[in-house]
Amino acid sequence: MKWIFILALHLISNITYTQPIFQMDSSSKWTHHFQLTIVSQSHSGFAAKYSGKNSLNNAVETGATSLTSTLFLGRKLWKGASAYFNPELSGGNGLSYSQGVAGALNGETYRVGNVQPQIFIARAFIQQNFAFGKTKYSKVEDDINQVPDKVPNNRITISVGKFAISDFYDDNAYSHDPRTQFLNWALMGNGAWDYPANTRGYTFGIVAEWYQNSWTVRLSSVAVPAIANAPKMEYHFGKAHSENLEIEKRYRINRQLGTVRFTISNSYTRAPSYQQGMQALATNNTFLLNVIDGSTENNIFGGKKFGLGLSAEQALNNDIGIFSRIGWNDGKYATWAFTEIDQTASLGLLVKGTRWHRPADVAGIAGVLNGISKAHRDFLAAGGYGFIIGDGALNYGHEGIIEAFYNAYLFNNFWLSCDYQLVHNPGYNKDRSGPVNVFAIRGHIFF
Repeated sequence: MKWIFILALHLISNITYTQPIFQMDSSSKWTHHFQLTIVSQSHSGFAAKYSGKNSLNNAVETGATSLTSTLFLGRKLWKGASAYFNPELSGGNGLSYSQGVAGALNGETYRVGNVQPQIFIARAFIQQNFAFGKTKYSKVEDDINQVPDKVPNNRITISVGKFAISDFYDDNAYSHDPRTQFLNWALMGNGAWDYPANTRGYTFGIVAEWYQNSWTVRLSSVAVPAIANAPKMEYHFGKAHSENLEIEKRYRINRQLGTVRFTISNSYTRAPSYQQGMQALATNNTFLLNVIDGSTENNIFGGKKFGLGLSAEQALNNDIGIFSRIGWNDGKYATWAFTEIDQTASLGLLVKGTRWHRPADVAGIAGVLNGISKAHRDFLAAGGYGFIIGDGALNYGHEGIIEAFYNAYLFNNFWLSCDYQLVHNPGYNKDRSGPVNVFAIRGHIFF
């Protein structure tokens, strides 16, 4: 894997830059785009005093490969309205089946086995813009799930259907897309946000957005998993649902754009509390333990999770930008949808390749520090398992990850990335501290 990494860097350094082309006629009522992403990862061996069923394999792992391919279709319906439909194909697996590291290593794969590629509907939703007061209109160019149109600057936007809630929230320009930016789950989004989604990251419901000058407010109500991190979703008023509120402020410092987003999340699910999990361990209640690790559906509701998140991004000039996130949730009930992180803080930097005459290239480096609540760590230390981590015991320490990547545009709308992650205390366990060296090659086609 190291030699593949070196060879890829050599190829990148010897490719002549050509401008990517994928724009549509701005007068079209349609939008259609396509992406295909393949990620292959390997990690080094590391010392471990013991391992559990959810542990990252401490022996060398190579060739864990994921594939996703998406068709982004959209059609303007009437004034201010459009419909979007995204069939998607995905397959493959992550390192140790995407278990063992709370900040999981590949945002393009899921907590599944070595599955054959499967086709499913990722998104199918309708979006309507309503002008708010007397307002100017701005031209919006064709993009992913965006028909070319003129939209009111001050407006209310309603989106209804199936989508990823992360399409709307925490949309950090420098750290949000594992197909072109950072791969790690805790960098592509706020790791402490147990955001409502099925195994592949999608849900259904409604999102309302109010755009007013330099402010945006978002409010949503969507479905949650019936089983922890599983495909089945449910929405029962008062029992199983998730609400999210985000306040976004855009500003400029020395004419450079910056954005701050504050997010509040509150979810109701079938999740047991970690206190109930401790009782289940003491009484060998395998049913409740299986609910917590995502292998059984609970027969009662009552799970609650409240979280806060802060995201900031700032352009330093036309080619360099920085970002940071801070996140927290109360950590009383079992993680139910995203990953087992209750506190997180990250900081990173992205640089475009303009100065070395490759303006479509991007390099990035970031670090993230993750933690879990006392109730969560006590459950893992007593031998409990979540759906992502669990070594059968725990000598707690914060999980630290550093990631660096270089994403190079080569030819014909094809990008090739080299990615490196250094993981300390995977699964928060000092007895399996590593560090673990993770290498990846990513190929990405988009037009």
